[in-house]
Amino acid sequence: MFNIFAKKPTPEELVRKWSSSIRTQQRGLDRQASTLKQEEKKAERTIKQLAKRGDTASCKILAKELIQCRRQRTRIATNKAQLNSISMELNYQVSKLKVVGSLQKSTQVMKSVNRLMSVPQLQRTLGEMSREMMKAG
Repeated sequence: MFNIFAKKPTPEELVRKWSSSIRTQQRGLDRQASTLKQEEKKAERTIKQLAKRGDTASCKILAKELIQCRRQRTRIATNKAQLNSISMELNYQVSKLKVVGSLQKSTQVMKSVNRLMSVPQLQRTLGEMSREMMKAG
């Protein structure tokens, strides 16, 4: 059930959660790719054995299966690269948010400093001090 009073997660927490999910998906893709590679090697061995026997019909069927395995492995590699790209983009966005936050804070500090200091009054005071120092020698 949805809790109205629950604290909203910060962007960093969301990115951490999403990155964890992405890494889990990448590990799953790695497992699938290694399984496909094993099947590919097995199919190659079987094709060689059938070719020695002269069974071309079975060789053609297994060759088609081998091609499908290779295509699927390339798709998996593409998907993994896209997930990695998404993860890097999420991290980039979080770092951008941090920079924006620090710029906002520094702007607030500068506003406070400007509010506390009166530039014309400071210039008058510095002018008076320099005149007094000139008189003093």
